Amino acid sequence: MAERSSRTVRDLRVGNRAAVLQRLYFGGPMSRQALGPATGLSSGSVSNVVAELTADGLLEEAGSVESDGGRPRTLLRVAPSSGRLIGVDVGETRVRVEAFDLGMKELARTERPLTDSGYDVATIVRHIREGVAEVGAEASDAPHGSLLGVGVGVPGIVDRDDSGGTVVHGQTIGWDAVPLEDMLREAVELPADTAYFVDNGARALGQAEMWFGGGRGARDAAIVLIGSGVGACVVTGGVIHGGARGAPAEWGHLTVSIRGRRCRCGARGCLEAYAGAEAVLARWQEAGGRLPEDADEETGVSALLAAAHPQDGTTPDPVAVTVLDETAEYLGAGISDLVNLFGPERVLVGGWAGLLLGPHLLPAVRAYADAYALRHPAARATVDLGQLGPDAVTVGAATLPLADFFARGGRRRTALAGTESSTAAVPDWQAVLEGRGAR
Repeated sequence: MAERSSRTVRDLRVGNRAAVLQRLYFGGPMSRQALGPATGLSSGSVSNVVAELTADGLLEEAGSVESDGGRPRTLLRVAPSSGRLIGVDVGETRVRVEAFDLGMKELARTERPLTDSGYDVATIVRHIREGVAEVGAEASDAPHGSLLGVGVGVPGIVDRDDSGGTVVHGQTIGWDAVPLEDMLREAVELPADTAYFVDNGARALGQAEMWFGGGRGARDAAIVLIGSGVGACVVTGGVIHGGARGAPAEWGHLTVSIRGRRCRCGARGCLEAYAGAEAVLARWQEAGGRLPEDADEETGVSALLAAAHPQDGTTPDPVAVTVLDETAEYLGAGISDLVNLFGPERVLVGGWAGLLLGPHLLPAVRAYADAYALRHPAARATVDLGQLGPDAVTVGAATLPLADFFARGGRRRTALAGTESSTAAVPDWQAVLEGRGAR
């Protein structure tokens, strides 16, 4: 019985620390007096938690505000330099690695292109190993705390094996139960106790948008990622579904056409076979469109848009216009499935291709989504572009270790394994990430 009581007290302390950390992180600088009502904790609990977190180097002063008839009150914030995060995006054309401080300020970034080797697992692991070493060396020049973990966003379904490690089932890229976490632990030159968080890239994007972007304040949302392929993350009641923490949400492989086009997964008629950038360009070429010589997918999508929406006053290419309208209809139909199934209040379209196509297609996508969805849930849903830019998966991947850090009350995993030690201000991430979508 004594052991159970001890665990309960410990859990309560961790929960109190987590409540204060998250309120300060997402809400911006706040005084001790304001933290009580904001977190539901007593003034004594707030004082104890603030003292602990300050002693751990996680909180710092951030100015002061006038009080009613008393001395100015000191504002507190989560210290951006108290920890580092690494986010990895295993994308369709490159592996991107970024290092961030706790305020999501970018400390370093690097990219490794994927060429003829494609999604060869050994090549991906090598790119991640080299990328982590590069950003780690560059970020070491800046003042910061210890590394909290490495988050990795990947295509496909992420599951756990019998030992608790993450494995990746990437049918479209030829991965079958790839033990990526174990491979990274063996290959990447980081301390043995470094925490790795591997999850679906769409889910990582979804968490970033919910925390820092267009999803803030929403309880029910769907975040759509459109790149070479198509994916989505579903949020209900504030809970992010899919990936390593729940059932997979492979929206791109919903069937939208019986006996339709062959998808990269091997099935016919998947949404991805019509709305992913690779499929859109293939459909344009089949209809007579001409890609620039040696064009990659991004260049190809830009050429398609230029043909349909010329800036020089020439007549739009009717083939390109038709392909884009069909793409908007397929996307609208796919979004209507999300609306009918989950009733989101917001649908956000992201990914490099989604953000490239979105400004031209969004009105038509909205109209088709309304036409295919039931009236009641459709009336509740808005469809807009994501706010964090085309490379937001790396931000989302970095939030995976950050979420774990918050859940542990700001304790590192190694610390928890032993005995516990004792105005108009905005959050740091907001100022850092506001301009990211303009890249």
